[in-house]
Amino acid sequence: MNKGELVDAIAAKASVSKKDADAVLTALLDTIVETVSEGDKVTLVGFGSFEKRQRKAREGRNPKTGEPIEIPATTVPAFSAGKKFKDTVHPPAEDKKEPESKSKAKGKGKGK
Repeated sequence: MNKGELVDAIAAKASVSKKDADAVLTALLDTIVETVSEGDKVTLVGFGSFEKRQRKAREGRNPKTGEPIEIPATTVPAFSAGKKFKDTVHPPAEDKKEPESKSKAKGKGKGK
């Protein structure tokens, strides 16, 4: 899904014009970028967090020559998905826990 398709989906779900949806989405993204670039964290509960992270300097290799090179420290934007987002994308496996809890509840294997 690209930005245009996202604008269409937002406009349909929120019953607003595509122009208004585009304006809100653009303002949201601009605000997140500005806030994170200033060093502050943006947290959307259930969705996730955007923040600025430091990467340490490290040694790498020139893929052409194999020669070691120093990769300098840098600052990068980072996103961490929230629990609700993670659970929606990959629901927790409840069926794996049930057999264990059922056997404990019935007291199988104890004193019989």
